[in-house]
Amino acid sequence: MEMRELRYFVAVAEDLHFGRAAERLGIAQPALSRALAGLEGRLGVVLVERSSRRVRLTDAGAVLLTEARAILAAAEAAERRTREAAERRPRITLAVKAGTAGELLAKVLDAYGAHPGACAVDLVLSEAHEQRELLRSGRADVALLHLPFDSVTGLDTEELLTEGQVAAVPGDHPLAGRTAVRQAEVTAAPGPPPARWPGPDGSCPEGPGAAVRNLTQLFQLITLGRATVVLPVSAAVDLRRGLVAVPVTDAPPVTTVLAWLPESRSRPVADLVRVATSL
Repeated sequence: MEMRELRYFVAVAEDLHFGRAAERLGIAQPALSRALAGLEGRLGVVLVERSSRRVRLTDAGAVLLTEARAILAAAEAAERRTREAAERRPRITLAVKAGTAGELLAKVLDAYGAHPGACAVDLVLSEAHEQRELLRSGRADVALLHLPFDSVTGLDTEELLTEGQVAAVPGDHPLAGRTAVRQAEVTAAPGPPPARWPGPDGSCPEGPGAAVRNLTQLFQLITLGRATVVLPVSAAVDLRRGLVAVPVTDAPPVTTVLAWLPESRSRPVADLVRVATSL
């Protein structure tokens, strides 16, 4: 497969319309159709089903869309890193869930910034399920992940912090005045069910609770009395006014780790990990 063919396929798969995809790519529609037909012929599979009314991805096409996006992103990252190496200005891209690990992240960045030979660190603030894909695609060099919520299978990791969890509730909630609670009490308390977070594929599990993708959404829903949640102590540091954090004694501990691809040979990443684990 050629990179050009993958770009053409991704455009069609995302737009599900040959005319719009051709316009987006700046090529004629017949040329786009021929390129896609040639790709299907070499692979021996149908990627897109076309009719006079619609364009639809096949199961094989859906798989290739995921893989093609990762390949194109990795190629873009490789180009970026190659140029940075030639210009002798390496950078690190660090993926972090928006709103999490604020105090720890600040300490890590300050300590690394004081390290001799430290390079620039670009932050990618992502949603709850995105860091692993950012690493796999090459759009991030290292990520902050949280166990047991995030999968680290196939990644190298170093632990930075282990902490307990708290229930974040409005100030007038029945549990708000307690010094500590158990998970069963949070579930049984009057009010809305726990919020639902997206899984690795980006979709939220079925259930009655509100679907959320970041802490900003979550805290607003809690303030409005539409959600409850148990989350790490560090994530509750910057609670909105009117919310309180109550320790949950039997919630599993949460461990924050730095994660990166095993094949990484980046000296700046190694330096960042070494500095972070020495704090």
